[in-house]
Amino acid sequence: MSKSEEIIVIKFGSGILTHPDGISLDDSQFDGLVNAVSNIHKTGMRPVIVSSGAAAAGMMAFGIKERPADLSALQACCAVGQTRLMHFYETLFRQYDLNVAQLLLTSEDFSTPSRTLNVTNTFDELLKHENVIPIINENDSVATEELKFGDNDSLSASLSILINASLLIILTEVDGLMDAHGNLIPQIDDINDAMNHVRLKKGKYSVGGMATKLEAASMASRSGITTLIANGRRTNQLEDLVNGEGLFTKISIGNEQRN
Repeated sequence: MSKSEEIIVIKFGSGILTHPDGISLDDSQFDGLVNAVSNIHKTGMRPVIVSSGAAAAGMMAFGIKERPADLSALQACCAVGQTRLMHFYETLFRQYDLNVAQLLLTSEDFSTPSRTLNVTNTFDELLKHENVIPIINENDSVATEELKFGDNDSLSASLSILINASLLIILTEVDGLMDAHGNLIPQIDDINDAMNHVRLKKGKYSVGGMATKLEAASMASRSGITTLIANGRRTNQLEDLVNGEGLFTKISIGNEQRN
């Protein structure tokens, strides 16, 4: 596969899709992220988005300000929110003559051979169409606790491995992993050491924190996939990240070579 055909998986966290001080989706963020993804697509690379935000969008629709603890209530939020989320993406990508394809997955899609094959075949077919941007989310509206990934960081890593991505970019609300003095750690070679720098804090609508991002990045990196954690609020640097430039923490764990 030539560089222009490489698959780039980009994970959008809820924190970068919603207003920091309000309960609504952030239009300017969607505009910036979609524009950046469209520009990456123009280079011939094949961007695949793993997008959080369904629960937050549904909570906004219902006027709920705190993430429901009850599973059924949360799933109802996800069911309503997923349609709102995809409407945003469909409307914005249409401006660039791009179509969106929605895939909702659970952990069972990666652990059951027949279902894994179906997912792989679907991606193979979708990526034959140059004007399609696949958008992936966990199937939160129906998944039971036993079938859930629990966070889209893990989903993005598992998906990257399955579809043989060359790069995984996990976008969050900070520039990457910070040390005790607030300085960006540009590269991680030891996951256990990196965990010592994790602060137990996550966003209002978030499920995973920095620890889950590091674990997901470690999993992808061990499979030979270059993995970056970067600030999704800096939408103008997304194209730079694809080229290894900008502000980020790179996870380089393991030396396994992909076939």
